[in-house]
Amino acid sequence: MSFKFENLRIWHIAMDFGEDLHNLSKNFPKDEVFNLTSQVRRAADSIALNISEGSILQSAPEYKRFLSYSIRSLAEVVTCLHKAKRRKYIDGNQFQTQYNQAYNLMNMMVSFRSKIK
Repeated sequence: MSFKFENLRIWHIAMDFGEDLHNLSKNFPKDEVFNLTSQVRRAADSIALNISEGSILQSAPEYKRFLSYSIRSLAEVVTCLHKAKRRKYIDGNQFQTQYNQAYNLMNMMVSFRSKIK
């Protein structure tokens, strides 16, 4: 037995992405713990959380709304990555790796959302 969302590839990718961001943010300065560290972790976790929450809804418009929340959270993560790079908490390679993952996940979520009827 499993929940519907556990069979979704985008949920698994979002889960991995959240863990990657959590681990990356462990290296942020301690004075960012209540600011950028917390923000990027909450936004990254929100991606998978909204995918799963939306999957249990019965109507397509509601499901699409929760996928839109996930996409917004992903955009928030990308902004946090830019902030982290500007503040020199991550280097260019770390930024590009996470940015590419975010871009691919964004495209997958937008495509998935457009197929929901």
